[in-house]
Amino acid sequence: MADKKNLCAQIDIALHNRVTEEKDHLEMTTSQYITHLLIEYYEIKENGGKPIMANNGSRTMAFQVSEELFQRIKQCLERMSARNGRKMTQREFVLGLIEKALEKDENESVEEIDTQERQESYGA
Repeated sequence: MADKKNLCAQIDIALHNRVTEEKDHLEMTTSQYITHLLIEYYEIKENGGKPIMANNGSRTMAFQVSEELFQRIKQCLERMSARNGRKMTQREFVLGLIEKALEKDENESVEEIDTQERQESYGA
């Protein structure tokens, strides 16, 4: 096991809450999350300020929306940010919508399969 050293810092409570929320969402300990952030920071710094996208399994989706829809999304993000007490990003918003739609579709698919299996067992 590698030698370890403690790192302490006083940070703003809003930032602390944001860190806590994100590390809990990722199911990491504080130590794991801070280590991850620092490694990512130094990798970006060494790469001239650009995040390293290779070999992390990420894919890019890009699309255009109308100005009206963009403004509605922007207003929604402002309201959600005010409610949550932290800035919600467009990426976070869109990924959340996609994940909810996928979960809904997957749940409906499972229900359809269950219904078909029950019908087939009654008919047999």
